[in-house]
Amino acid sequence: MKSSYSKNKYTRSVDEMFGRSPVSMNPKKFCRDYWNWFSSQSINELENASNDAVLLFKKFGITFNVYGDDEEPNATTVDRIIPFDLIPRIISHVEWDFLENGLIQRVRALNAFLSDVYHEGKIFSSGLMPPEIIYGNSQYRFQIQGVHFPNDIYAHVSGVDLVRTSNNDFYVLEDNMRVPSGVSYMIENRKVMMRLFPEIFEKITVSPIEHYPDLLLKHLKSAAKARSDDPCVVLLTPGIFNSAYFEHAYLAQQMGVELVEGSDLFVFEDKVFMKTTAGSVRVDVIYRRIDDDYIDPLFFRHDSSLGVPGILSVIRSGGVTICNALGTGIADDKSVYAFVPLMIKYYLGEEPILKNIKTYSCRNKRHKSYVLANLNKLVVKEVHGAGGVGMLIGPLATKKELSSFKDKISAEPEGFIAQSMLSLSTSPIFVKNGVAPRHVDLRPFVLHGDDSVVIQGGLTRVALREGSVVVNSSQGGGTKDTWVVREKNA
Repeated sequence: MKSSYSKNKYTRSVDEMFGRSPVSMNPKKFCRDYWNWFSSQSINELENASNDAVLLFKKFGITFNVYGDDEEPNATTVDRIIPFDLIPRIISHVEWDFLENGLIQRVRALNAFLSDVYHEGKIFSSGLMPPEIIYGNSQYRFQIQGVHFPNDIYAHVSGVDLVRTSNNDFYVLEDNMRVPSGVSYMIENRKVMMRLFPEIFEKITVSPIEHYPDLLLKHLKSAAKARSDDPCVVLLTPGIFNSAYFEHAYLAQQMGVELVEGSDLFVFEDKVFMKTTAGSVRVDVIYRRIDDDYIDPLFFRHDSSLGVPGILSVIRSGGVTICNALGTGIADDKSVYAFVPLMIKYYLGEEPILKNIKTYSCRNKRHKSYVLANLNKLVVKEVHGAGGVGMLIGPLATKKELSSFKDKISAEPEGFIAQSMLSLSTSPIFVKNGVAPRHVDLRPFVLHGDDSVVIQGGLTRVALREGSVVVNSSQGGGTKDTWVVREKNA
């Protein structure tokens, strides 16, 4: 089988299956069983399986929306299938245990931070964080200041983006505490792999992920105010034009709960009800997949037809629980990201397990000067940017792009952060007639409640273009199944 692992583009990258590149195609111990099996497959068999994967994704309607998004739900949209790679990303159980501990620690600290911000604000009076970062933030919601949520939990569902730079070093790219997406693709990737290659799952024990919807429903029900033994949970979607609509419908179906739009709900006597053919039903918990701005036209965007008029008042009084809570977007902010290690020490009294990337906030004059002088060495991101849009990769940028970003940062420094350029790990992908290394990241999903659970898999995104570090599906990236495996002698 041919390999492009000898190419120079990846010589600084560690490969997660084979070690430091270029390599002699000698896999790590916990990958050997898989690689021996894979190497025994013919190119024709693998190409046929790759084509079958496309057909399965089409059959099951596993798509994403290229142009529609949460900010412009009525924008022109194009449904596409996310490119899927046949070779799984394999993580050892020892590595996963480390990640799991770090992820739970991080989510605990961020929830404590959210509770503090919307109540006492001790982190500001301590001098650890300037209050203007939060109170001047577009995601801050003064409407929930002082509101208490069940079990003091703000983010029940979190997605934390990670990258690897060496065999032992993982870094957090960003935190997603508002409406994290991608879990449906994680589950469906596994289902497709099991349909294509059932025999390999008989040879290798891979940690299951299919139970995620059951765990999610359990956590959502636990967030309900004590009203009944079987609280009514619904999933609130902006509708078919949203980029993640497939996932909304998928999770609702898998959990066995109603998928609703704003027009399906109404407020009466400080409670939320769902319209049904059998009459109205009181709703206890809303798993919302809609941004804050659209959720209540009486208090936020008055032109929104996606939300429920008056629902904010019910949320404030405790008549319904919304997951994740409004206002959690401040924890997603890239300027807040730099303070998370301090949060862990401040709220938990612990040393951070997972590393942050060295981050420069352009609102800081000293940081801004450094960024402007070193643009060609840094990755620059919009504070509220997403999906790989509005990002500058300095070492790969043209002179025109560098000049444009210099002007943007000078005009609006508070809108940008910059980070050190990391040498991201690679993972093999199947290409015509063989394998080749490509950069990857990982989004594990954390459910936070009475207990915290990290699903042993996550969504691996892969930059399919050679040399690219952009993994977002809207920017040409694809996905892989993610395996957590235990070494035989462990």
